[in-house]
Amino acid sequence: MATLLLSAAGAAIGSGFGGSVLGLTGAVIGRAVGATLGRVIDQRLLGAGAEAVEMGRVERFRLMGASEGTALAQVYGRTRVAGQVIWATRFLETASKSGGGKGASRPKVTSYSYSLSLALALCEGAVGGIGRIWADGVEIRPSDLNLRLYHGTEDQLPDPKIAAVEGTDRAPAYRGIAYVVIEDLELAPYGNRVPQLSFEVIRLAQRDLAAAVGDLAQAVRAVALIPGTGEYALATTKVHYADGDAATVSANVNSGSGRSDLETSLDQLETELPRVGSVSLVVSWFGDDLRCGQCQIRPKVEQAQLEGAGMAWHVAGLKREDAVEVARVDGRQIYGGTPADGAVIEAIAELKRRGQEVMFYPFILMEQLPGNALPDPWTGAEGQPPLPWRGRITLNAAPGMPGSADGTAAAAAEVADFLGTAMPEHFEWREGRMRYDGPDEWRYRRFILHYAHLCAVAGGVDAFCIGSEMRGLTQIRGAGHSFPAVEALRQLAAEVRAILGPETRISYAADWSEYFGYHVEGDVYFHLDALWADPNIDFVGIDNYMPLSDWREGESHADVDWGSLYRLDYLMANVEGGEGYDWYYDSAEAARLQRRRAITDGAHQEPWVFRYKDLRGWWSHQHHDRIGGVRQ
Repeated sequence: MATLLLSAAGAAIGSGFGGSVLGLTGAVIGRAVGATLGRVIDQRLLGAGAEAVEMGRVERFRLMGASEGTALAQVYGRTRVAGQVIWATRFLETASKSGGGKGASRPKVTSYSYSLSLALALCEGAVGGIGRIWADGVEIRPSDLNLRLYHGTEDQLPDPKIAAVEGTDRAPAYRGIAYVVIEDLELAPYGNRVPQLSFEVIRLAQRDLAAAVGDLAQAVRAVALIPGTGEYALATTKVHYADGDAATVSANVNSGSGRSDLETSLDQLETELPRVGSVSLVVSWFGDDLRCGQCQIRPKVEQAQLEGAGMAWHVAGLKREDAVEVARVDGRQIYGGTPADGAVIEAIAELKRRGQEVMFYPFILMEQLPGNALPDPWTGAEGQPPLPWRGRITLNAAPGMPGSADGTAAAAAEVADFLGTAMPEHFEWREGRMRYDGPDEWRYRRFILHYAHLCAVAGGVDAFCIGSEMRGLTQIRGAGHSFPAVEALRQLAAEVRAILGPETRISYAADWSEYFGYHVEGDVYFHLDALWADPNIDFVGIDNYMPLSDWREGESHADVDWGSLYRLDYLMANVEGGEGYDWYYDSAEAARLQRRRAITDGAHQEPWVFRYKDLRGWWSHQHHDRIGGVRQ
């Protein structure tokens, strides 16, 4: 800049003298003198091309935690620990040059960056894995590190990087020590120094402790993937929402791993429960009424304005702009939205890739809010309970209520309205979406048949539930002691079988209070037996939440002689014993006072009929309905 300014000024001054010297005008001479002075100034200010500049060079490094004799950590469960450096290479210096060159006014700049490889001991003994990682207290993505974990087994081999540097015969295996090797760690992001690294270490029960308490992590073989909501919670594709110039919001990347929430969760599952081999994939639609004939069941979105970038939301032929939003309280959704069909397909594929069996589990979430004016079929009062259990779906007037249609053809008609008229041929996968060309209705059959077809598109699943815990519905009686909902489930099972084929195991997930029978007005019905015996049903499904204790506070309750709620023998005694096996409460008042009544069967000496915990008795005996006191 000074060169330009002074050359112009010199030309102006020189032209004022006039004349010439050696044929050169005053203006030319003035321009040359000014340019020379300006160049000297520019070189002083900006640096001459011949004067090299060095940036980022470090003369001395310090390593984190490398003290000889430091004790190894003992880890139980999940703990954050700082790594102790047990091996490291020399720092690798990399120089990069810029600027300079022939005729250049910019200086030559040499920039230095550094990297190294190191091993860090975590703890003594074998670990299940590591979770999150922090550098200088900030969580970082494990995928950003070229990291290898050695679990601390007694037969682990030396790391190949250590062996390459030290020699195969001199490389230690650090057996019995869990450690990580980070290869070629770039130090520039940390100011050209080694950051303070800490790790979330997961260690399962070991040796004597595992034998004493039982290793739960090794015992669990199957899990349910819940909550069954979240528009992209099941997607492996990274999805975000964007609104014009507003900042983008991630829909399904919410951890430092940098991967989708599903992948991160499954990584943790494999680390913490290594023997799990089966996953129930729960996917929810939303019901709006406990009266089955009035209840609509449909997929919903969290918001209808912003589409997900990376995967558009489509479910059952609906696009986002056509879908209903999930109910809100104080401006916030009470549930996540229904997972997009594309996300469900990706989840099935990812679970299969990891070697997991997949059981598809369609789920109904009821979303009545406080203050609703819907008639309660169980009480006749105005206002249904907020967010009720799907097992409370029943007739317009529940069985036993005045005016109930239970036991008549009208009850079967209400059940038929709940089911709807969607048929398997109304669904078709076309142009990357599931299309529906049936009646314009949101009923139960559309819900189940949609997902049967979607599972087929995904390559099939190992098991498929045609429903779950619809106790109030399956106990509705039609004319002639019939159970119309049970017959409807049998028809659905046959249709799902035709869609998914013989390899898929099909069942209904009954509530634990529902599977064994229906007792009403002195009659006993094994109402689900026709379903369990159907050739298209492969297993008896029970959602089992049976009580394992009746412990109370204080020193005067009925179970106090056991000494503690946490005694294993006390809990085991309540598996085939206790409430629902030996005794029951006949009222809320009796439960409050622990006034227990023994379960007996004076008429036919079959107490197992009334014991919901007696799975052994239910399975091993012939079933006979009792109607009007007569054993059928």
